[in-house]
Amino acid sequence: MIVHKPGDDSPSAQAKRLASPLRTQMLFAGALIAAIAFLGGVWFADQVDSPHNTDEFDLFWQSWAILEDEFYYELPADQELIYGATQGLLAAAGDRYTFFAPPQAAAYDRQTLAGEFGGIGAYVGLDADGRLVITALFSGFPAKEAGLLAQDVIEEIDGVPIAGWTLEAAVGRLRGEIGSEVTLSVYRPADGSRFTVTITRARVELPTVIADTYEGVGYVRLFTFNDRATELLEGEIETLIEGGVMGLILDLRGNPGGLLDQAVSVGDLFLDEGAIVTQQDRQGRRTTYRSQTGQIAEGIPLVVLIDGGSASASEVVAGALQDRGRAALIGQSSFGKGSVQHVHDLPGGSQVHVTVALWFTPNETPIQDQGLTPDVVVEDTAAEDGRDPFVDAALAYLAQREDIAEPEAQTLE
Repeated sequence: MIVHKPGDDSPSAQAKRLASPLRTQMLFAGALIAAIAFLGGVWFADQVDSPHNTDEFDLFWQSWAILEDEFYYELPADQELIYGATQGLLAAAGDRYTFFAPPQAAAYDRQTLAGEFGGIGAYVGLDADGRLVITALFSGFPAKEAGLLAQDVIEEIDGVPIAGWTLEAAVGRLRGEIGSEVTLSVYRPADGSRFTVTITRARVELPTVIADTYEGVGYVRLFTFNDRATELLEGEIETLIEGGVMGLILDLRGNPGGLLDQAVSVGDLFLDEGAIVTQQDRQGRRTTYRSQTGQIAEGIPLVVLIDGGSASASEVVAGALQDRGRAALIGQSSFGKGSVQHVHDLPGGSQVHVTVALWFTPNETPIQDQGLTPDVVVEDTAAEDGRDPFVDAALAYLAQREDIAEPEAQTLE
């Protein structure tokens, strides 16, 4: 250690004396900036008047400081820690539909709304056991060309088991850059086989509605309740009715929902005047959305296909049609997602989803965590000879519809 005595005029001592005023100025400036920042924080807290500006919140900062000071491994970036803390905050509310979506997950939602992304060309959903199941394939796209079938179960993506994953997380892993590859480990319930297939992702545009005709019966499948759902569905139904179909099958399998106003207007296509759904907020305030007489498909015989992937707006429509005696539900119990979320866009591309209300069918049946029970249960979901057992059940039901005043629950093996 070097000690400089008073009166020391060595070069090092002179340098120390010259540096001292600068160091003093820098320390003063640093203290001034810290004071301004502190006072600014106090002012901001007073301005926002948050009830959470309390001493208890020091627990968070103390925990962060301990983590930074003592954690053995390399910490993620501060932004990732903030995301994790925010996810934990919303998860503590105990509602799986109230959550924080970091930018990547939020981008998934935006891609779905935009209807375009790099993917395998298939619709997927979670079944009653939480497995990721292919519910529909797009003609001319990689998944179908690779030989995948509806009802195939995806167990691993790029070698990573996905049991217990949310639908959003699994789909986010399926999607990627156009032209990139993804390897899937698949279980096929139809024959009990397991196999692995590598698929090159392609540019996928989500369809909203597809239509067909089976044995003189019109078939319309609605994939999502986006802002064009009613318009496109009505156009397909009009074409089918003009073609002379004697009945309609509305397929809502694997439809995860979407916009409430579209659920109401889709239901209105098939219903005369009456209730479609009632929404209740946390204060107990209730709003009933109603249909009006005079729409295109109010009189034609109708059945609705549902399964474990039919959720949210799909359950609103199916529940209204069932409760009001307009259509029988055929298939499997629906998902049970009868809550309403507000989505808030945050800086950096992230989002907060928060549950604000619950939905009830016209008979005051809650949808949340309960779902809808079909009138005709289809147990065997394995297609045979290229036929769809759900559609076959619907055709069989419509063929005997005039002989059934009030359908009883039955099981088709």
